[in-house]
Amino acid sequence: MAEVMDQGGEARWTLVTGASSGIGVAIAKGFAARGRPLILSARRAERLEALAAELPVPAVVVPADLAAPGAAEALIAAIEARGLTLDTLVNNAGFGLRGRFAALPARDQAEMVAVNVTAPTVLSRLVLPGLIARRSGGILNVASVVAYLPGPNMAAYYASKAYLLSLSEALYEEARPHGVTVTAVCPGATATEFSQRADVGGTKRFTGSIMTADAVAKAAVAGYLAGRAVVIPGAANRAAVLGARLMPRWLGRKVAARLQR
Repeated sequence: MAEVMDQGGEARWTLVTGASSGIGVAIAKGFAARGRPLILSARRAERLEALAAELPVPAVVVPADLAAPGAAEALIAAIEARGLTLDTLVNNAGFGLRGRFAALPARDQAEMVAVNVTAPTVLSRLVLPGLIARRSGGILNVASVVAYLPGPNMAAYYASKAYLLSLSEALYEEARPHGVTVTAVCPGATATEFSQRADVGGTKRFTGSIMTADAVAKAAVAGYLAGRAVVIPGAANRAAVLGARLMPRWLGRKVAARLQR
């Protein structure tokens, strides 16, 4: 019962964005398995309702399109209007775009930055003061192994994940003295709908070692609950990150460009 209620007997709710598919669904199930009541958010309400119906814990559906201006603020306002207190924020919503920066539509890239960068920043800012005041809970951000490299042919996407990783590590240090955890999980290629939307299914990056969403979520939730700053699921991904750290930047960007062809 300690997993479900805080010391004052109040329910400890976990908000998962992008909870309609892939890693988001798997993370929601991971927290549900630990008895955490859930707030599920994404654009596709029907998928959220279907997931909520199969979870063994209370689950509230609050649809949101985080690419829209003010969507993050509206999401938190909707949660507060329901009288729900957040204990964990999972910033999972995100998508990628493959192509030359100068050729990809500016609006599409702006929406990607809104979802991948602006939304998790605003949500974290709105949620963190309450977590610090209660001295419990935290934030789990879904970044990527690509955060460790510049990414020709997916320039803005790689940059967005580098931002999220950097933000997470900084907030980890700021929040830790107050009993609050901020964790970044950095998965590599994962079997989800991401590859279709980003048009990366046939690239070298997605023809090697590919993890399941369940495996990524298991590592992410366990690492977050253990209070870790960064979680890199899978030995192959950890080796790739080590290689990215050791190689010269000029070589790293050339390697990344080849992986997106």
